[in-house]
Amino acid sequence: MAMRYLTSKLAHQIDEELMGAVGAFSLDQLMELAGLACAQTLATVYWKDKYPRVLVCCGPGNQGGDGLVAARHLGMFGYKPTIYMPKPGSKEIYQRLKAQCVNMKIETLEPSNDTQSLKSALASSDVILDAIFGFSFKPPVRAPFDAALSLIANSGLPIVSVDVPSGWNVDEGKVDALALDPDVLISLTAPKEGVRSFKGRHFLGGRFVPKTMEEKFQLNLPEYPGFSQIVELPRADDAQKL
Repeated sequence: MAMRYLTSKLAHQIDEELMGAVGAFSLDQLMELAGLACAQTLATVYWKDKYPRVLVCCGPGNQGGDGLVAARHLGMFGYKPTIYMPKPGSKEIYQRLKAQCVNMKIETLEPSNDTQSLKSALASSDVILDAIFGFSFKPPVRAPFDAALSLIANSGLPIVSVDVPSGWNVDEGKVDALALDPDVLISLTAPKEGVRSFKGRHFLGGRFVPKTMEEKFQLNLPEYPGFSQIVELPRADDAQKL
């Protein structure tokens, strides 16, 4: 059976059950596993000897939290991450994740509506991890992210997006002119409806979905290889031929 793609409504429901009495996961656990999968995806495609400098772009929500976890793991992997968060999250978990990055001596750009620091960071980076907007995002893109996405999109750097490329509608795909067009996508839990037509390299991560939940929602997830936190999915063009 084909793998199930999730609507935004179903993705929310699964998240709630994962962190409820049924799934019994904490947000910290899920974010740690998701962020590790994101870091592993970037490291799989963009080796650190050629792409050592990673600009990790984080939004203020859980997606940004995944990005902070990924930044820490990338530092552990031997990369040189820099964190860009124009609007840092206010939740306590976000503050702890940020402190963990500080303890790893990972540089964070000072929050600012001025894009000069982002321009400088882009000029001295090799690859971008896009963890700005998650599946809760509703277009259009607003300040300060509109200017940031434009600069990121026009940087010429390869982009790895987390779960849903920033600026995309979760159910409808790329409908905003400012939306990013990444080279690599790492879907979490299960792919979302809006990325069915994604043409780049597509990975699935978040090796935490219980068998009971996979069966209940008929997710039909692929098997993860060995001890890896990620599995590569067929490209959109190849999948349509199957």
